[in-house]
Amino acid sequence: MTTELSPSERFAQAKAKKSLPILDAFADKLPIALDPFQREACALVEQGKSVLVAAPTGAGKTIIAEFAIFKAMQESRAKVFYTAPMKALSNQKFQELVAEYGAESVGLLTGDTNVNSQARIVVMTTEVLRNMLYASSDLLTNLSYVVMDEVHFLADKFRGAVWEEVIIHLPRSVRMVSLSATVSNAEEFGDWLQAVRGDTEVIVSEERPVPLEQHVLVRGKLLDLFDAAGGPNEARSRMPAAVSTTIAEPVAIAPTVAYGDRPARNRGTKQHPAALPGLTTTRVNPELVRLSHGGPRTPAGRGGFDGGGKRHEGRGGKQNRGGNGGNGNGFGGSGGGARTDRTALVELLDSRNLLPAIFFVFSRVGCDAAVQQVLRAGVRLTQKHERDEIRAIVEERCRTLLDEDLGVLGYFEWLDGLERGVAAHHAGMLPAFKEVVEELFRKKLVKVVFATETLALGINMPARTVVLEKLEKFNGEARVPITSGEFTQLTGRAGRRGIDVEGHSVIQWADGLDPQAVASLASRRTYPLNSSFKPTYNMAVNLIDQFGRQRTREILESSFAQFQADRAVVDLAQKVRSQQESLAGYQKSMTCHLGDFAEYSTIRRELSDLEKKGAGRSDYSSRGEREKRQNQLNSLRKRLKLHPCHLCPDRENHARWAERYWKLKKQTDQITAEIRTRTGAVAKVFDRVTDVLTILGYLESDANGRVVLAPAGRMLRRIYGERDLLVAESLRLGLWNNLDAPSLAAMAAALIYEPRRDEGQADERNLPHGPFRAAFDATGDLWSNLDDLERDKRLPGSNPLATGLCLGMYQWAKGGRLDNVLRETDLAAGDFVRWTKQTIDLLDQLSVVADSPVGATARKALDAIRRGIVAYSSVA
Repeated sequence: MTTELSPSERFAQAKAKKSLPILDAFADKLPIALDPFQREACALVEQGKSVLVAAPTGAGKTIIAEFAIFKAMQESRAKVFYTAPMKALSNQKFQELVAEYGAESVGLLTGDTNVNSQARIVVMTTEVLRNMLYASSDLLTNLSYVVMDEVHFLADKFRGAVWEEVIIHLPRSVRMVSLSATVSNAEEFGDWLQAVRGDTEVIVSEERPVPLEQHVLVRGKLLDLFDAAGGPNEARSRMPAAVSTTIAEPVAIAPTVAYGDRPARNRGTKQHPAALPGLTTTRVNPELVRLSHGGPRTPAGRGGFDGGGKRHEGRGGKQNRGGNGGNGNGFGGSGGGARTDRTALVELLDSRNLLPAIFFVFSRVGCDAAVQQVLRAGVRLTQKHERDEIRAIVEERCRTLLDEDLGVLGYFEWLDGLERGVAAHHAGMLPAFKEVVEELFRKKLVKVVFATETLALGINMPARTVVLEKLEKFNGEARVPITSGEFTQLTGRAGRRGIDVEGHSVIQWADGLDPQAVASLASRRTYPLNSSFKPTYNMAVNLIDQFGRQRTREILESSFAQFQADRAVVDLAQKVRSQQESLAGYQKSMTCHLGDFAEYSTIRRELSDLEKKGAGRSDYSSRGEREKRQNQLNSLRKRLKLHPCHLCPDRENHARWAERYWKLKKQTDQITAEIRTRTGAVAKVFDRVTDVLTILGYLESDANGRVVLAPAGRMLRRIYGERDLLVAESLRLGLWNNLDAPSLAAMAAALIYEPRRDEGQADERNLPHGPFRAAFDATGDLWSNLDDLERDKRLPGSNPLATGLCLGMYQWAKGGRLDNVLRETDLAAGDFVRWTKQTIDLLDQLSVVADSPVGATARKALDAIRRGIVAYSSVA
């Protein structure tokens, strides 16, 4: 029944619609209604404000970005830049926008790709926009909006500083739409944006549009992670028909938690994204608790669904009953006493209508092995018409690949898996292959993907189910539990808006798994956004050239890094003030009417410390040292007895207060010292950077004593990357003047390549011959000198040149075959393409910055390595 609106309500509704005509026009063309947080954020954009939107994966944050683009296109000349942290995301967004606005209106800039850069909508990586700002590019004319997708990448220790540079240097007239995953300090980040950009509002939503059901897979059965107070009918009504008939208890959800594990400021209590209406209290499923304590085996059908109680062994072999128990972190070890075979799990998910699914496997080798295991078991998840469509798409997308490379790339095995609905997705794959997997998964043609966690970083591949095989991963040094933020990011892939009524996450049981620890992981919101900003040489010369040294120091002090440090200083200062009040109280309590008890207690402490020191080293001290110490002890004991406070009848009571005083004073002094180190921390690093640049002649003083760029500094302005100073110095000293194109490509590879931890340096005999070796040795000596200078100035220095890619890149530039180059470099095809594209990026800079002969050689080297699988691009 429709409720009749009163005249005043109709008037208010009409007024609201009139005040947001662009938003209403945008909303009218959407297939589903805007959520409240989306409408609120879009309304702010229409009102001319910048917004920071923090919401879970899959919540629909990009709608706000799409509205900003829509609004810009309603204006006559307004331009909008869409920045993304990864080239894969940029390519994907470019294709989506071309489909919406036409190829003539959309451009793409990713360093190695330049498509229609003059367009009104340009998709780019964040580094490209940073470089534009420093170069005062003409493309910035009429720029009205910048979308910063995945802005939480600001915390990335390698590339995060670029986000801050862009945010600080964009003209204040440009409106920003910043999109972030759910972080626990969104308000703090929003406060900084307000401080540096002005007129910025923060919108935080923790509501998942598609509820998430959490399960644990135990002995072939899916048990609910949580047990709810609500009745079973309530939970059953939200399950797919194929699942609800086998549920014996409610699929429960995480408890309600406060935003960010703390009281939310002016926001009330937020629900965990997994929370559903009507369920108010939850607890860990008691069946899981019994299992973790070695209780009796769960009866069939109790607390989950397993296909009518049938035990699934799968075609891949019997269940693994072994295992070595837990590893002490609550998330189980690598043993799998209760693990279910992957094939059985795929069949179970398929039979329960829970595909498509993403299995997160925290290693590339593991992903490939999982695909082979499932395929060997004979799994086929597609029908003939789907297989025909898959083959047609693959052949179309891969038509530019050379026939001679297909076998090397494993094309035919990969195609077989795709036609059966199974694929891997990881950074070692050829980018062309990854793009095809993403497209087929979105089209629901590929049903199961085994992926590393990089898939969780913003690529549009939502699934019905996410499976976590382990809750720990190798971080480069050791196996560590995944964080709650990582857990949220991974499971956020589950549940496709407009398709699924809920998403499902499945955690593989392992011996030693603690259900309480898993429940805590699934319920917490502790993903803070911390700055990784640090001044670089390139940044320093660019800012000094534009603003001068003093103004640059002020700009750097407006960074999020300094903002967070200053906020920490505020908290520390409050603690110091509180402790100083306590110190005053302690001092009063130890006051003695006979004399200065602070002085007396100082003598006691010196005496006590010297006695302890002597007791520990008397057997090893020389006779002279022992005599000296004994004289000091005698002197202190004499002073102690002669001090008036020594005769006080309340002396020991005063002494107890004195001990408290000195202990607290030591803590207070340490905090005060920490405050001094935090205050102006970023500017202090900048001063050290400028000292290095001045010593090397990149900065100099003019007639008025102002710091300005020397001629070498103007070259450094246009060199970007971790090795900016080393590249500039090598060019200035002419170290690469005698290199031919293949040798220069090999040198560029040595500068950008980061070897694996277990990878040693290449044998000198395996390096390119000719002028390369002399140039490489000279560049290595230069690096060593720069590293010594940096460490002398209390800067962190850098790693030495890496040789692992040199010979392979040299051979590739000379026209070598792909199979030989991959064998030489011991790299996967995807890794080789990634490193080669970074080599191309450096060579491209050299082709512009370097004088002859290096500039001309760099252009030849670019042509030599931009071929074959490296030249392939889905957007060109």
